[in-house]
Amino acid sequence: MVVRVELDAIDMKILRELQDNGRMTNVELAERVGISAPPCLRRVRKLEEAGVIRGYRALLNAAALGYDLVAFCMVGLKHQSDANLKAFAARTASWPLVREAWMVSGESDFLLQCVAENLASFQDFVIEELTATENVDTVRTMLTIRQVKDACQVEI
Repeated sequence: MVVRVELDAIDMKILRELQDNGRMTNVELAERVGISAPPCLRRVRKLEEAGVIRGYRALLNAAALGYDLVAFCMVGLKHQSDANLKAFAARTASWPLVREAWMVSGESDFLLQCVAENLASFQDFVIEELTATENVDTVRTMLTIRQVKDACQVEI
């Protein structure tokens, strides 16, 4: 269970700035939010420890690296017991093509975002891995045409 963290205006400024540029120095961050560097660093550490800041990473351009295909898979399981849902969720961690996996409600049980080099490698994954997985009942795929929004930031 996630516990909501009480944030003040300075914390919110810190989060907005870090979402825009997670590589800036603590000194630059402190200047941007209007406090000195030592308390800024303490606040950032507190936000990290509380789990508000989950981590830092470089956002890569998948197409520039040869991963041109983005697709979504809606997966329905034969049985939705807690053990079956957890087993499938754990299985998604072993599939490199699956970049995000969501347990969902509605017609499907899981929504997978997949990134592949090409259609053939995506098809191989769907046929040889995904549909062959124990307890998978249905798989519906959607190939993307183009991304029209990429808002990986949280609006705060």
